[in-house]
Amino acid sequence: MIPLTRVAVYALLICGIAGGLMYRSCKAEVLSAQLAPDLKTALQTAGLQMGDPVFIRAFKEERELELYVKNRATGKFDLFRKYPIVAASGDLGPKLAEGDGQVPEGFYAVSKRAMNPNSKYHLAFNIGYPNDYDRSLNRTGSAIMVHGSNVSIGCLAMTNEKIEEIYALCDKALDNGQPFFRVHIFPFRMTEERMAQAAGTQWEDFWKNLKEGYDLFENSRQPPDATVKGQRYVFIR
Repeated sequence: MIPLTRVAVYALLICGIAGGLMYRSCKAEVLSAQLAPDLKTALQTAGLQMGDPVFIRAFKEERELELYVKNRATGKFDLFRKYPIVAASGDLGPKLAEGDGQVPEGFYAVSKRAMNPNSKYHLAFNIGYPNDYDRSLNRTGSAIMVHGSNVSIGCLAMTNEKIEEIYALCDKALDNGQPFFRVHIFPFRMTEERMAQAAGTQWEDFWKNLKEGYDLFENSRQPPDATVKGQRYVFIR
């Protein structure tokens, strides 16, 4: 466990005074105060700043989550850290229905109200499934999270230690004015070689559509805006 800094102790005392109604936001403030010194140092070493906009990509096959931070000098999103996904149920392919155990694939967005510092899985944020694309295909499901712990059904479990860091970076970005951060979830790293292996499979057309958004970020280091038209993702470049 990371020892409390003096700032974190002060934040904890203030939370105690504020009472139960402020618990959720206070827990996030204590976490941020506790982790901020080490995170700020690591970010500064990478030429990045705590509280600047963030972006997340996750890959189901590789069991890996990437967290990017916007570089003030270039305006592009730089990879800050990669985290192992320790639990994610289901197979490659999108989530179709409530209870199918699948992790979604697609383009999602997380606002402040989706952040949950009081999750039973330590800390969590709701990725926003189903999105407009999912609803256009009558896909169902709810409460799909990135969270702590090491067990999961349909969510991405990151361990308590790693979710604290991920949560702190995302929460601070939202507090600093980022209206939402994007979470893009892919079946695998969508290289030409891996896509060739997927030829003829059930989800080939769907994955080709996902690859359009994947390639836009790979080429520009700017996460694209994804809209929906004719039951397909359409990207604003």
